[in-house]
Amino acid sequence: MVSRYSLGSAVLVVLVLVSAGALAVASNPTLLPGDGGDYNRTSVSVVSDGEVLTEVDVRVADTYEKRYTGLSDTESLGPDEGMLFVHDSEGEHAYVMREMAFPLDIVFIDANGTITRIHHAELPPEGSEGDLTRYRGTGKYVLEVPYGYTNETGVSAGDTVRIDGY
Repeated sequence: MVSRYSLGSAVLVVLVLVSAGALAVASNPTLLPGDGGDYNRTSVSVVSDGEVLTEVDVRVADTYEKRYTGLSDTESLGPDEGMLFVHDSEGEHAYVMREMAFPLDIVFIDANGTITRIHHAELPPEGSEGDLTRYRGTGKYVLEVPYGYTNETGVSAGDTVRIDGY
């Protein structure tokens, strides 16, 4: 038979471990398995002269933690896949290629859905962690897609973006 003291000690140890785990995940959501947290998904369409140029299935980074991590925990993107960064308001933003495994096109989109700027961002040289290139632009949204995707699909500044749910 188990004594009350042993049972109480075991319960206390379990509670401490669960609390420590919850605190660790709360301070760093990327510790969870999967896409580095709970990313909602949506669809983004790019339209030029009334014609849909492309549609992209995106993970939505709509919190500071998700925007900070971005695609750095992702090994690659499939065809027509990307990430949509949603900011609280339109403004000047800068993106870097922190801990990235592949190059990207970085597309800045204003609050009305107009593409304001596109960068073709290469991977940084090895060992340049503290000296990363800042890709700047104005927008409320930033769309990241595989490198060269905007050239392949004909997407350019001035085109309009439709975001399901936004």
